[in-house]
Amino acid sequence: MFQGETAITIDDKGRLAIPTSYRDLVARECGNRLVITYNPFEAGCLYLYPQPVWERVRDQVNALPRTKSVSRNLQLKLVGAATFVEPDGSGRIGLPASHRNAIGVEKRAVLVGMGDKFELWSEQAHLAQIRQTLGDADLGEDMLGLQL
Repeated sequence: MFQGETAITIDDKGRLAIPTSYRDLVARECGNRLVITYNPFEAGCLYLYPQPVWERVRDQVNALPRTKSVSRNLQLKLVGAATFVEPDGSGRIGLPASHRNAIGVEKRAVLVGMGDKFELWSEQAHLAQIRQTLGDADLGEDMLGLQL
């Protein structure tokens, strides 16, 4: 559904404009509702889920045992921090200040389509990720057959 990366500017009110190429898709497939939450695996990144995808993720995360600290941590970062947003008439969504501050995004960011969701990266964190290369030790058995 979503793929590609787009340089994004965050305005003074903490809003970003959804790229025009995605606006119809967000309206049609997502009911014009997205959910913003933290990426629990990598610093400098937020997840933006379409509401239907989010509901499945939320239910899976909430089904994890709350007696395990890793489960509670995942629930806190994903479910506890989740915020619904709807694009305005200009296709802009507001990013909560707490989320912007947590990932270190100010004016410039990168929106990356990852199939079923977007990732919003601070410009610096995205550049650091892109500059990392994979070596043989990083490739698991499940990756050996990929025809890249």
